Parts: sequence; structure tokens; C-alpha cells
Amino acid sequence: MTDGGIQTSRNAPATLHDVAREAGVSLATASRSLNGSTRKVNEEYRQRVLEAAARLDYSPNLSAQAVARGTTTTVALLVADIADPYFSSIAAGVVAEADTERLIVTMAATERDPDRELELVRTLRGQRPRVMILAGSRPTTDPTDGALGEELAAYERAGGRVVLISRNEYDFRTVLLDNRVGAAALARELVGLGYRRFAVVTAREGLRTAADRLAGFRDGLAEAGIDLADDDVIRADFTRDGGYDGTTTLIERGLHGVEAIFAANDVMAVGALSAVRDAGLTPGVDLAVAGFDDVPTVRDVTPPLTTVRVPLEEIGRRALRLALGDEDLAAEGAVATEVVLRESTPRRA
Repeated sequence: MTDGGIQTSRNAPATLHDVAREAGVSLATASRSLNGSTRKVNEEYRQRVLEAAARLDYSPNLSAQAVARGTTTTVALLVADIADPYFSSIAAGVVAEADTERLIVTMAATERDPDRELELVRTLRGQRPRVMILAGSRPTTDPTDGALGEELAAYERAGGRVVLISRNEYDFRTVLLDNRVGAAALARELVGLGYRRFAVVTAREGLRTAADRLAGFRDGLAEAGIDLADDDVIRADFTRDGGYDGTTTLIERGLHGVEAIFAANDVMAVGALSAVRDAGLTPGVDLAVAGFDDVPTVRDVTPPLTTVRVPLEEIGRRALRLALGDEDLAAEGAVATEVVLRESTPRRA
């Protein structure tokens, strides 16, 4: 059949040449309008190309574009746990920034498994994303460190851009988050509210983010001459259920004067609040609870949770801007955190 002077077929998909002819522009202009090129295209021509592509039901051959350019319009985001609001908030920032750049975000979960993370990076290299963002905290001891660094370096040599979030564990662009400083500030604030005896519910040994937050909390307490006993550090999964189980263990063994619990992330803290309540105690009255991250839900739990605010969506946006060449961000240092005091840690008499 004939449509607008162009011979088409139900079985033959439209080509880029068809779109260019339909729009009355050059092949190069049609290509730049559709493939996210950084070269400017006259807005009138771009709209004509988009309308022609829609009429012809044209779909770009992304694989061919990747081969031609050595990259795609895709941003690959690796997180530890898609269900964790910490990572979903970072992902929201990456997606929002990608939308302004006409890029598409794909996301995969490493499940905090170094071997799975390495496998995902190897697979993604073959798909040639323009950017690869690694947001998951890494283990303190990781047998894949050397192999992962080599994979990421090879990806960059092929034209890709790597950005890490939280710590600069390799020689790549990094959005730094100083967990240790934030946790120390929280400890100082809690001491200022009158608390003197603490317990920490944190991840099992080997997770860098949790280790940094525990070390920072110890730092803040030490400034006030307060020692955190090893027996008062309870380790569990870095999840809501882990926070519940760890707090239950603490209560069942006896609080021995513990006045406040610091949970190493907010989802653990939410679990801790439930465990306190299920033990017949009133959180914020019988036992104070504080977290870290300020994910949106902790403002609505009962009582609202004291925490360390991390601008998670801004971190996601910043990671993508850094990958796309905003080198000024690299000189800004670590992302600032802020202690937010709420009803879960009232001032002691």
C-alpha cells in the first residue's frame, strides 16, 4: 500500500530512510532526532521526524545504534535490593535525571552478592550502556574485587562511564556519602538529649556501609566519654526483619539499662520499633530508637523516627550528572547529611 508517497508493507517494518523521506529531512537529521544525539537539531525538524516515525510505526534499531556508536541511550543501575526504600529512592533520582537527558534506566539487584554483581557487570558490558551506576554497599572483604575492577575498567576503555555511590573503592567517579560523619553526629545529638546507655542493631560482619555507621556512632559516643560495649552490638540481616530479630534478641537477653537503640538503617529501625512494641514496651517511652537514611516512610511510623537524613533522590541525580560530564560535582566532596530528631527519641528528664 502507499502512504504519503512511501511504499510500505504490512510485513516490512519502516526504516530510518522511510522516516527521513516522510519528514522531508536528511537521513542524518532523522538519525540525530531519534537516537538521542548530543548534536543540536532544529526543533521544527525534530518534531517532523518524531511525527513521521509515529505515523510509520518506526522503532529504532537499538542494537545497531550500539554497534555504530559503541554505546546506547541506556543507563544501567545496580542496587543491592530493589525493595529497600534506600535504593528505590536513589533509583527515583536516577530515573528523573535520565528523563531530562532522554535516557532509559535499567535496574538490576545484586542481592549483596559479590559474585552476582560481577556477573551482572559482565552481562551489562555486552549491552553497551552509556552509563553504569553501582549503588550497593560492598563487602569489607570481597574476593571479586580485582575481577570487578578489571571489568569496570574495560567497560570505560570501550567508552562507557562508571559511577560509584557511597565510597570510592576503585579509581572511578564517585558520589561520596560519609556515613561515619553522619552517625557520629547522631550519637552527639542523642547524648545531648540525655541518653547515656546505648545498643546498636546492625548488619552482620562484612558490610562496609554498616561498618562505617557503627564506627561513626562509636566516635560520637567516645567524644562524650561513653563506651559502646561489644555485647551491646547486635548483628542481624540488614533488613526490616533483621532489625526486628536483632531488637528481640536484645530485649530477651535483658536491656541492662539500655536507653536507646541505634539501628544502622531505617528499615532495621522500623523492625526495631515493632519488636519493642511486641515486647510490651512503648517505643519512644520505654526505649528510644533511631535510624539512618530518612526514607519517606519513617515520618509516618509511630512514633515518627529520629534518623540521619541522606538526600537519596539528589544522590541519584548527582550520580548521573557526574557520569555525563559534570566534573564540578567531583570537587564538592561528600554529600552532606543531617540529623533529624523526632518523637522516637524524646529528651530525657
